[in-house]
Amino acid sequence: MTSGYLIRQAQIATMVPGGPAYGLVRDGALAVRDGRIAWIGADTDIPMQFAGLPVEDAKGALLTPGLIDCHTHIVFGGDRAREFAMRLEGASYQQIAAAGGGIVSTVRATRALDVDGLVAAALPRVDALLAEGVTALEVKSGYGLSIEAELRMLRAARRLAEVRPVTIRTSWLAAHALPADYAGRPDAYIDEICIAGLDAAHHEGLIDAVDGFCESIAFDTVQMARLFDRAKALGIPVKLHAEQLSDMGGAKLAASYGALSADHLEYIDPAGVAAMAAAGSVAVILPGAFYALRETKLPPIAEFRAAGVPMALSTDCNPGTSPMTSLLLAMNMGCTLFRLTAEEALAGTTRNAARALGLSAEAGTLEPGKRADLALWSVSDPAELSYRIGFNPLLKRFFGGSA
Repeated sequence: MTSGYLIRQAQIATMVPGGPAYGLVRDGALAVRDGRIAWIGADTDIPMQFAGLPVEDAKGALLTPGLIDCHTHIVFGGDRAREFAMRLEGASYQQIAAAGGGIVSTVRATRALDVDGLVAAALPRVDALLAEGVTALEVKSGYGLSIEAELRMLRAARRLAEVRPVTIRTSWLAAHALPADYAGRPDAYIDEICIAGLDAAHHEGLIDAVDGFCESIAFDTVQMARLFDRAKALGIPVKLHAEQLSDMGGAKLAASYGALSADHLEYIDPAGVAAMAAAGSVAVILPGAFYALRETKLPPIAEFRAAGVPMALSTDCNPGTSPMTSLLLAMNMGCTLFRLTAEEALAGTTRNAARALGLSAEAGTLEPGKRADLALWSVSDPAELSYRIGFNPLLKRFFGGSA
């Protein structure tokens, strides 16, 4: 099923805004030709030029865009189960980091692996996402904290798209934590590793965006601005981990650079919300980390909604603070913990997630001309994708038209 076919008798959630909820076409049909969507409409209105195509009978199932996981740290070595136990015993994220744990503890395990080892370690996590209808995902560096180790992570991320049918977008996240050999010298680390390594990664064609961790235990806005200035000079879009543990003004900084997104955002203030709205930056909501860290400060969902800030949802798959490889669970958590609506949750893993990765022209909605990245589900109501817990109703996943 690669040259052309029809999916008939489907409930089609196009996720195109401005019309009915979910952009829903009831009793619909969708034509695919050469890996792209050629037509969408009522099953009774199929144009003659598509009438002779082979048919995939959806039998009333729900068809959506392929899901998009727009914030992951899925390439890494080792695990941090011991730190999970420490948190259960009362240690805070900051205390674990100060004791040499946290991000830095993953660095040792990640540096020990070559590209093949990193790919092998990541594939089970990637496969879990693909099994839930994910057709695109973002992969960050950030566990190497040296130029070569960061580049190795990104080479592994690129390799994932060669060994699995999935679109990969990569982010340069060397500004994730301060390694021991740069203790007390964060500015030198920004210059010698983050900026110099960014140039090397860009030269090798390894990065689609530049990210950083703007927080009291990581880097401040002045340091991030220097990195973003270099990204801007290279023509690379930026995004930022911001306002997860405190209000550092990171979201406002990111918005001032026209960031694709600012992510976490539990502690964002009204000025940060307004800046994101003005810039059109996506608020990427990460309930897995909120849950794992047992946070109590909710991101300001109602304020984002009122300001028109688009909201995306993601797993934040990482070894320490969100060891989650279920985007469907992230959708449920977004609704139950943060009070997103079911439609917002699906928009957050399709249309808005695509926007957060700069993929809106190709993915995120079902429209003629876009890639035929599709997910067919054994549900009749789109809300069921967020309603169920620990249940995967995927019937079939299509990537570039191929099942």
